[in-house]
Amino acid sequence: MSIFKDILNKLLGRAKPAATASATPAGGTPTSAGAAPPPSGASPAATGGTAPAASAGQATAKPAPLSGVDVESIMDNLVKESGQTLNWRTSIVDAMKALGIDSSLEHRKELARELHYSGDMNDSAGMNIWLHKRLMQELAANGGKLPADLS
Repeated sequence: MSIFKDILNKLLGRAKPAATASATPAGGTPTSAGAAPPPSGASPAATGGTAPAASAGQATAKPAPLSGVDVESIMDNLVKESGQTLNWRTSIVDAMKALGIDSSLEHRKELARELHYSGDMNDSAGMNIWLHKRLMQELAANGGKLPADLS
């Protein structure tokens, strides 16, 4: 797995699930709000419903992976939970540490390759500045909610 995908997965794993339109009745089986569950053994077509695979959303493009995810809040909470003084807003190393991702120079170079860095990888300070800015841009491009000064 790529380092960037690992970052997305860490953020998604910390995101609070969105409220859904389904309810869970006393029997424990989720159903659409206000709808009765189909009779046992009945096919969706027999009950006037549609099969789950035929959902209307399949014909449209997938939403961005971080659609609506409050990256700022998640990162602030991760820093608080870490007990460390981490400035994820300006430091790629601190952002990676907050996410629990290896922030070694080799991993940052790998992330730089994934994000198409064309500068000198031996200039770690320049690469780190670029990486942080690019990471924030990519998170925003993938639907993450960030403060205006970071996206």
